[in-house]
Amino acid sequence: MELLLSVRPGRGCTVLEARGELDMATSPQLREGLQRLVDADDRQVVVDLAGVGFMDSSGLGALVVMFKALRDVGGRLSLAAAQPAVRSVLTVTSVDRVIHVYDSVQAAEADVPSTDHAPGQ
Repeated sequence: MELLLSVRPGRGCTVLEARGELDMATSPQLREGLQRLVDADDRQVVVDLAGVGFMDSSGLGALVVMFKALRDVGGRLSLAAAQPAVRSVLTVTSVDRVIHVYDSVQAAEADVPSTDHAPGQ
């Protein structure tokens, strides 16, 4: 199965929406998509996992690698709306103790650290 990625602006962040399966065949695509955001100076990234029904260790690895890449440049990667099977993988591997996981994209957006103190931010 293929992985479809789309990017949209969120509230104080960039949202990367993933749809499909995150496995050995598709995890490089996720990693490349997230790397493009890092290269474009996006520092607050939320990965919307609502459309991901399956994730194996390679998908998990891609998320962890990009979490570290964003952290190294002063940014943050958060995960949102994980389906039960995906949430289970995050919990069993304790990745949910390192990467913030939210029930919805809106909850993740609400917890994005402010990068400046302009009105409305």
